Amino acid sequence: MVLGILGSGSGSNMQAILDAIDSGSLDARIALVLSDQPDAFILERARKRGIETGLIDCRGFKTRFPDEAQLETAERLRAAGVELVCLAGFLRLVKRPLLDAFPRRILNIHPSLLPAFPGLESWKQALAAGVPETGCTVHFVDEGMDTGPVILQEAVPVLPDDSAESLHARIQLAEHRLYPAAIARVAAGF
Repeated sequence: MVLGILGSGSGSNMQAILDAIDSGSLDARIALVLSDQPDAFILERARKRGIETGLIDCRGFKTRFPDEAQLETAERLRAAGVELVCLAGFLRLVKRPLLDAFPRRILNIHPSLLPAFPGLESWKQALAAGVPETGCTVHFVDEGMDTGPVILQEAVPVLPDDSAESLHARIQLAEHRLYPAAIARVAAGF
């Protein structure tokens, strides 16, 4: 399975995917990593592995993902032979035309047990709500925010002495296990 990764941050989930590929537990190859942030560490991680990288030009918008940028992104992903797009800390809402270019072929990992706590900083939402557990979800991307069909989930307990940072760190450990497993499950269905 040829993967394309879109990310805005450090790329720890991409690293988990690479680790799974290296160990042989995921039969895939990352062909292209794109970011909307020129200084995102995900780009450095990819370059160190010899993976092609590029920037997404969002036309100066801080959070919006303009149609022109989505079209350009789709063209770059297609040119790289990407079969499955994985969002790894990509902080923009994907819509058409990118969804049309990769129907049911865009995955996202979210740090909660969806449908609970969609959106940003969901671990803080979970703490504020006082829930006994939260977790992470890998889902197909659709037009909504964190609303697509669920592929896999993993629960993480909320401990009495948890801070936002400690809870987020434990959720990320679960994400690093879950994302490669979900990609393998989706790939098996192609």
